[in-house]
Amino acid sequence: MPKPQPRAWQRMLSGRRLDLLDPTPMDIEIEDIAHGLAFVARWNGQTHGDFAYSVAEHSILVADIHARLAPGGPVKWQLAALLHDAPEYVIGDMISPVKAAVGPGYGALDDRLTAAIHLRFGLPAVLPKSVKMLIKRADKISAWLEATQLAGFDAKEADKFFGHPDQGVIDGLTLHLRPPAQVRADFTKRHKSLLEAL
Repeated sequence: MPKPQPRAWQRMLSGRRLDLLDPTPMDIEIEDIAHGLAFVARWNGQTHGDFAYSVAEHSILVADIHARLAPGGPVKWQLAALLHDAPEYVIGDMISPVKAAVGPGYGALDDRLTAAIHLRFGLPAVLPKSVKMLIKRADKISAWLEATQLAGFDAKEADKFFGHPDQGVIDGLTLHLRPPAQVRADFTKRHKSLLEAL
């Protein structure tokens, strides 16, 4: 008798069952994404403060930086910036060394989830290369800010790993740690406002 296959789906608080091997847009809800990301810690939780710096908070920051890098750019790409780490609501935030150790399977899983999330919210399954590159640039600037303001890096060390951001882009961006429920609400609100502006 063949062994039963291990369970490859996760039940979400919305009641949806998300199949990790074959995710569909219909099984994705923004409330599940916002909730999950608000409770996933960046930097493996190795940040100063009384609350973890969450992936939801990071995603809002990346969307803000993206808007500074491309003022007046299409709203759909701002939405893509907000959702750039959305698969982590299911698979968590793995630091780069762990991703490298896990190998290509992690990337394939991330790609499948990203495609389903994008399609759910009216984005192309695969973003144009130029859009991905700009979001990646915003992501690196965010990482520099997080490293220097929350994770104990000095500017020289952060420059080595993330590059030194243009001062005009980061002016006025001070990171604050907030309770997950507050970040979850802000993520959902930002998502709603971007969808309405499409």
